[in-house]
Amino acid sequence: MIKILFVCYGNICRSPMAEFVMKDLVNKSGLSDKFYIASAATSTEEIGNGVHYGTRNKLGEYGISTEGKKAVQLKKSDYDKYDYIIGMDSMNMRHMRRMLPEDAGDKIRLLLDFSKNPRDIADPWYTGDFDTTYNDIFEGCTAFLDKLKQEL
Repeated sequence: MIKILFVCYGNICRSPMAEFVMKDLVNKSGLSDKFYIASAATSTEEIGNGVHYGTRNKLGEYGISTEGKKAVQLKKSDYDKYDYIIGMDSMNMRHMRRMLPEDAGDKIRLLLDFSKNPRDIADPWYTGDFDTTYNDIFEGCTAFLDKLKQEL
């Protein structure tokens, strides 16, 4: 089983969007039994809060539910639990590298590094643009899943 943890600052916008987009892609590929997918925050600001309404609404347009998801914080022990720990932007990557052990397993990656156009995913908390965030996350998750299918 391949275990993936998506990470952003608050775990209410981008990382849960990536978590649920990836779960949807995996399910539609008939591979749900081969993956464990979750998300977490580098900060404590939103811990226990539900997914941001902008993310819920955007995913709802595609029939994807975030029901029951509450923000949780990244833990040092997550490094051993997951095969991939995927950040949304360079600031997340800096925080993840500070919070987690030395990345000897090369597990810590930026989501859009798997795409043909590596870049940060803008935080819709600040931009208000959940459409662009969704498109970037869909692009990243699709490319990431294509890579992972080669491992199966």
